[in-house]
Amino acid sequence: MGGDFAPRAPLAGALQALRESDSDSDLAIQLVGRTDTINAELDSLLAGELSADAKQRDRIEIVEAPEVIEMSDKPSVVVRGKPNNSMAIGLKLQLESRSDAFVSAGNTGAQMAASAMLLKLHPGLTRPAIATAFPTRRQPVVVLDAGANVDCSARELLQFAWLGAAYAECVLGRSNPSVGLLSIGEEAEKGNAVVKEANAAFATAGFNFVGNVEGRDIPAGECARGTIDVVVCDGFVGNVVLKFYEGVMPMVLEVLQQHGIDRSQLKDVIRKFDASEYGGAPLLGVKGISMICHGNSTPRAIANAVKAAARAATSGMNAQIGERLNALAGVASVPIPVS
Repeated sequence: MGGDFAPRAPLAGALQALRESDSDSDLAIQLVGRTDTINAELDSLLAGELSADAKQRDRIEIVEAPEVIEMSDKPSVVVRGKPNNSMAIGLKLQLESRSDAFVSAGNTGAQMAASAMLLKLHPGLTRPAIATAFPTRRQPVVVLDAGANVDCSARELLQFAWLGAAYAECVLGRSNPSVGLLSIGEEAEKGNAVVKEANAAFATAGFNFVGNVEGRDIPAGECARGTIDVVVCDGFVGNVVLKFYEGVMPMVLEVLQQHGIDRSQLKDVIRKFDASEYGGAPLLGVKGISMICHGNSTPRAIANAVKAAARAATSGMNAQIGERLNALAGVASVPIPVS
């Protein structure tokens, strides 16, 4: 029920994910929301443009949730004000062992709050973080936080670094992932007070810290000291970078078209930088899988988010991250130097 184009885009995306999954796949989807609305929209889709997907309906379960979280609702409403909303009921399915992951294009703040409250955080963490894969000229770089936490302390940035390193190693298969701290210069003394404090903590934390990185290093996928796997920043900066990043490719395409270059000639390049190819971003730190999608997600973006959530579930992402954090034993105990 969430997103600018709900319920049509989420439903079409769910059907697309099922169609594109292997015929012997165990993937099944629960549609959580107002049953009458969902059934009516499904009937419309399956009688029209997606009629070929009618056979996928057997892999769909509808879970009734009479209340809907609006984009304007405050995060606290998701649990206290509207207890029977689709977001809370969808997340609780994991607690009841009835599902393995949750995907939504609804209110991000509400999803983050509900995920943290219902699924709980891994021991030692104080906040979850949104981890977004940014395309680069090399391999994707994980940036966190991409919008969950506007203001962060140095200790919280340190926790995000551990989360990002664990995610890159466990899920992306990066051996000894390199972590960079986003700042306005590569020198350790550059940045605001929180960044400088975090830099000192990162240097002695025990992961592969490559130092401060600058905005231009993200699309390059590397800095002067080598490749980058993870970039850490607060959610305010991360979300600004994300939105700027998403706006660059449309601008470049428009300029190229003005010079006579057709989009079809750049199809493979465009796909690499298309946000819908990545679908959603996991909320790292919670003991479950909560995939956050853009409010303006298309069916294609929803489908890719569903498939990403399925991969996270089958890979045992949460168990691996929890084990990794416990083994490192650094999330809560690493001291932060104070100058």
